[in-house]
Amino acid sequence: MSKNIMEYETVELDEQEGGILIIDQTGLPGKTEIIRLRTAKEIWEAIYLLKVRGAPAIGVTAAFGIYVLAREIAGAEKESSGGKSVVFENFYKRFKEQKDYLDSARPTAVNLSWALNRMDTVCKKAHEDGKSVEEILEILHREAKTIKEEDILVCKAIGEYGLSLVKPGDGILTHCNAGQLATCKYGTATAPIYLGQERGYHFRVFADETRPLLQGARLTAYELHSAGVDVTLICDNMSAMVMKNGWVNAVFVGCDRVAANGDVANKIGTSVVAAVAKRYGVPFYVCAPTSTIDLATPTGDKIKIEQRPAEEVTEMWYKERMAPEGVKVFNPAFDVTDNELITAIVTENGIARAPFGESLKEMCG
Repeated sequence: MSKNIMEYETVELDEQEGGILIIDQTGLPGKTEIIRLRTAKEIWEAIYLLKVRGAPAIGVTAAFGIYVLAREIAGAEKESSGGKSVVFENFYKRFKEQKDYLDSARPTAVNLSWALNRMDTVCKKAHEDGKSVEEILEILHREAKTIKEEDILVCKAIGEYGLSLVKPGDGILTHCNAGQLATCKYGTATAPIYLGQERGYHFRVFADETRPLLQGARLTAYELHSAGVDVTLICDNMSAMVMKNGWVNAVFVGCDRVAANGDVANKIGTSVVAAVAKRYGVPFYVCAPTSTIDLATPTGDKIKIEQRPAEEVTEMWYKERMAPEGVKVFNPAFDVTDNELITAIVTENGIARAPFGESLKEMCG
């Protein structure tokens, strides 16, 4: 009997064979393939090509990735020195190069740099404490596993706070995929849905198809359906109709970066959903781990928006090319939702409301 997609680990450190095991999400829902990442190029490409995606899952992959590469660096350094103890300065120079390389894979999702910087800080602190490179490797190993464990706890806490904002039988709309496939368990925007499912809330969920990579159709609808949730797939241009019909009581979305003023970068089309929700009086909630909150970025205008290849729109999902040859394509991966369209930002530490400049600082401690 084949496994349900919900039974797979999104990201896993392979302790015995080495490397990282991930679900190649570019093949879902038609093909479930677990792939192993060992080299810096493989890890970078997996993040860039969205084989692994979702801000929290990217962060966990980055943490595991830099640990795997650190082991490789230490091994190479030891071999080149004839088996002598590894000199930290030599090790750290290459460690920093690999960290910066991985960090270049995707610019918008803050969890990538957050996780890598956290691993970098731990590495330098261990050296300052007089630890050997061999001891530093074990410390990096523990830290990477802790980041994954924290992600599960954070998502569950977001789910509990989110669940307090809705009631049994409610209709919920979500955009893109902020589900279990984007995290290590529960998801962020889907965490209230999964906890509600466990507790008999019987939510009715509408999942936007979500251009340009159809992650709502391929991933959110797939995992919610696999979990037994009452989910209906809709195209992005149908959100106004389902809200006007009164079928949606709340919108839950995830995000890739929250600016200090509460502006939010999420998958392209999120700002449209927020504007429509505002028009029809539907609460719009953003589910964001505090690791996604970037207090160093003052407003959404300062968030760098990733541009994707034109082929993702013109031909990627079709047997034959859908658009005319030579037509210009604008294909941003994300847009920024203004804070005035956001009802609240749900974090693992509580629910932040306007003025977000104050409440987000409080959520971050």
